[in-house]
Amino acid sequence: MQAIWKGAISFGMVTIPIKVFSATEEKDISFRQVHVADGGRIKYKRVCSIDGEEVPYSDIGKGYEMADGRMVVLEPDDFADLPLSSKKVIDVLEFVPSDQVDPLYLGKSYYLQADGGPGAKPYVLLRDALEGSELYALVKVALRSRESLGLLRTVDDIMVLQVMLWPDEVRDASFAAPPEDVEIRSQEKAMASSYIDTLRGEFDPDQYHDEYRSALEKVVEAKAAGVPLPETEEEETEGAEVVDLVAALRASVEAAKARRAGGSGDAEPAKKAPAKKAAAAKKAPAKKAAAAKKAPAKKTAKKTAKKSA
Repeated sequence: MQAIWKGAISFGMVTIPIKVFSATEEKDISFRQVHVADGGRIKYKRVCSIDGEEVPYSDIGKGYEMADGRMVVLEPDDFADLPLSSKKVIDVLEFVPSDQVDPLYLGKSYYLQADGGPGAKPYVLLRDALEGSELYALVKVALRSRESLGLLRTVDDIMVLQVMLWPDEVRDASFAAPPEDVEIRSQEKAMASSYIDTLRGEFDPDQYHDEYRSALEKVVEAKAAGVPLPETEEEETEGAEVVDLVAALRASVEAAKARRAGGSGDAEPAKKAPAKKAAAAKKAPAKKAAAAKKAPAKKTAKKTAKKSA
């Protein structure tokens, strides 16, 4: 694996030479833009907006457009000469409690490796000091042509750099808040907590898989082989309208318990029983609601009769 960055961690008076490697890779099926009629690939030409000529990639640079429309062209040396101390140094700013870091700020992860023999001892020293401390080292680093905040933390026997967003890169979330006058009954909250406890488990990402990618691969293989597309199993879902939250959550709890306890052989029969209970639970509140609607109608009729008299 090739390192994407080489530098050092500045830990007080201690310098730790390190190499940085990407810790993650996104796996997805990539598509080409094609002409539907004959399957030919679509190509794009890089054309200059001033002279209309096609420009080779070697002649393309980076420009910043000013507010008045002027274009400032930057050379590679301009980026190399930036007055940043974080260009080759991961500078430890402070140590912060891990539970105070909102995951909303977290970005891409990188593995850090000690660069050379002399860097191993201070690397292990910082790693062991962080391990079990419930603290993250808040750092500043310049990676991929931009400076970012970051966190140093330990994963197994290595240190990981977690790049962060700047505060002004996180959008205000107040628009998504529900109305303040929404009331939740204690029974509803209790049933929701019961459902959460039913599905509580240890985090094991290996048990989950990208079903969408697998299904898409089957479709591509079927089309390439000229065979019928694989059939999809559609799950039966009830109406989206929730009449009684408690009844719906109770049915969800029973279904979750049956799904965990039943296994592959007993899962289907166990699912059907809660569905009937949910349907019955929905009918009962519906009758009550209808009765409740009729009562005010009678009172209104009496009031109207008195007024007319």
